[in-house]
Amino acid sequence: MSQPHPGVQQASQANSPATVLFASLIGTTIEFFDFYIYATAAVLVFPKLFFPAGDAAAATLQSLATFAIAFFARPVGSAVFGHFGDRIGRKATLVAALLTMGLSTVAIGLLPTYAAIGTAAPLLLALCRFGQGLGLGGEWGGAVLLATENAPPGKRAWYGMFPQLGAPIGFFLSGSIFLLLSQTLTDAQFFSYGWRIPFLSSALLVIVGLYVRLKITETPDFQKVLDKGERVKVPVVAVLRDHTRMLVLGTLMAMATFVLFYLMTVFTLSWGTSALGYTRKDFLILQLFSVLFFGLTIPVTALVADRYGRRLTLIVVSALIMAFGLVLAPLFGSGSTIEVTLAMSIGLGLMGMTYGPLGTMLSELFPAEVRYTGASLTFNLAGILGASLAPYAATWLATHYGLSYVGYYLSTAAGLSLIALLLCRSRN
Repeated sequence: MSQPHPGVQQASQANSPATVLFASLIGTTIEFFDFYIYATAAVLVFPKLFFPAGDAAAATLQSLATFAIAFFARPVGSAVFGHFGDRIGRKATLVAALLTMGLSTVAIGLLPTYAAIGTAAPLLLALCRFGQGLGLGGEWGGAVLLATENAPPGKRAWYGMFPQLGAPIGFFLSGSIFLLLSQTLTDAQFFSYGWRIPFLSSALLVIVGLYVRLKITETPDFQKVLDKGERVKVPVVAVLRDHTRMLVLGTLMAMATFVLFYLMTVFTLSWGTSALGYTRKDFLILQLFSVLFFGLTIPVTALVADRYGRRLTLIVVSALIMAFGLVLAPLFGSGSTIEVTLAMSIGLGLMGMTYGPLGTMLSELFPAEVRYTGASLTFNLAGILGASLAPYAATWLATHYGLSYVGYYLSTAAGLSLIALLLCRSRN
């Protein structure tokens, strides 16, 4: 008991499976809830309230540009939080990341609009969005490690999918709250104050998340790093210098995941409520139905990945995403509610299939002493390549060349991920 670091046995006893899995799940649920309410507001609210009145299409593109800022902040968050996660531990770093994300989100709900303070409004919005990205950059990697580094043999993908479940749950909660507001408030009330409610309500979720996170102890894998004195002085330098190949391949293998998700959520919401003529309420209902397939396929492919290997599972799913890109335009562009829903359900189902094993796969590319930094960097660099400009690029392609080119864009991204997976010589 007097040793400076508790032993592995003690750490593993302190973290029961239920506590570990709930702590990893609740944090990513909050983080993704915060992230998605911004994505929804970037389409429905911010173009009208935070940018000059005039060209609606230009305002939407400007709003989507602020949406992209977070993805460029995420690698910064990966490096900063990853440094402390690999130096002082997973627990304290996860708490700090959650606070950074939560405070940035609540601040958005308090911002004055363009009508009140002019050009300062979009600048403050961009600053808060940067804070969201910074927090999420540090959150995801730590949550995945909290789960996988506490996993028993043969169940790494199963444990690693719990933080991944935070994405569909967070999206479902964000879509539900916007749908509820759309049904209970008039448009005038919604744009006056209603849109602020989701951002301010995030404070309650953060309090729950912090309570759970503060109860956990260090993971066994990190405890071994401490006990053996293997901590790296500057983890980000070690990753860039010693693990360059895995960093590049990991980034590319996660690229299709990001392109697919943000096409199926942000782009479809924007295009569906404009070019296809759906009301905000009707399209949100379609999205909420489709996201169920996202949540359902995550645990299924996690089980498959533990049995047949993470890499093989992701190779097959990447090939399926390539094929889906070729039929996206005929289905989604038809305007038929059945075909639009089918397109989104297939897309989000494929998203769950790639997302379930992805966290475990990326974490296993790096040794424990730089794993927080390495996994976080690959995931968030993939966010820059795959998601930061996806809604903007897809809107531009659809407007100038038609929806078919949005599908080609998705197929190309999936092809790059497939090549990276084939080149990655993994034990999994």
